Amino acid sequence: MARTLGKNSVDATGSSARQAFERFGPYVTISLLLIAWELASRLGLVIPFLLPPLSVVITRIATDFMSGQLPLDIAITLYRTLTAFALSAIVGVTIGIVISRNATMRWFFDPLISIGLPMPKIALLPVFMLWFGLFDLSKILMVAFSASFQIIIATWSATQSIEKELIWSAQSLGASRRDILREVILPAAMPQILTGLQIAMPICLIVVLITEMIMGGQGLGDSMLRSARYVDSQGVFAGIVEIGIVGFCVIKVMEYIRRRLLVWHQETREETTV
Repeated sequence: MARTLGKNSVDATGSSARQAFERFGPYVTISLLLIAWELASRLGLVIPFLLPPLSVVITRIATDFMSGQLPLDIAITLYRTLTAFALSAIVGVTIGIVISRNATMRWFFDPLISIGLPMPKIALLPVFMLWFGLFDLSKILMVAFSASFQIIIATWSATQSIEKELIWSAQSLGASRRDILREVILPAAMPQILTGLQIAMPICLIVVLITEMIMGGQGLGDSMLRSARYVDSQGVFAGIVEIGIVGFCVIKVMEYIRRRLLVWHQETREETTV
């Protein structure tokens, strides 16, 4: 009995340690890299111009924030990112559901998706600039176009994998097509659709930054490229840190939204009980 209790105690301790490592391990790794960055620059292991000390970069970020330029750049970048994400989500989920339910639409969209998915969509930016101008509209449409493919594929795959028995059962109970979509298909497909949305959000941010670097118009990408043009290494690395923080926050927000929307789902229950 005592031996069994001792074994259970060891297993529980090991499980707790593993959970703590999984939760805090990435933060420890990032902290070690940041310390190494500071020491490498301070000790002269690298030329400070090529890699400014982290403390100097943080001071630069604080200065930009106090001047009001950094909050403005973040707001502009997030506006473009979130607007494009919302547009790509609406279009992507709609097309994904339609092509999974309609053979004619699937015949039409399948070759377009097969060609467009592996293609570097940013190569079409000059076309968007010609069609929609050099301002935010072309940036937002370019970003939405780039991210929508992942959402279409995720939605299509999710709705196709739903067990037919669920749909047949709903039909036998007299449910309409709209009821089946709302009460059966969307809840069953929601985890995989949200996965597609979680993949699409970083894509939106990345493409927004690229369009800002190419087309200008303020934002984090434009600010970072201007620093590079003026050979301002502190500004460049400040931009890298700022983009990393914004990207991290965006990903965490998406994870939180997923947990809230899937509070009823098995994966959320497993995370809660672990």
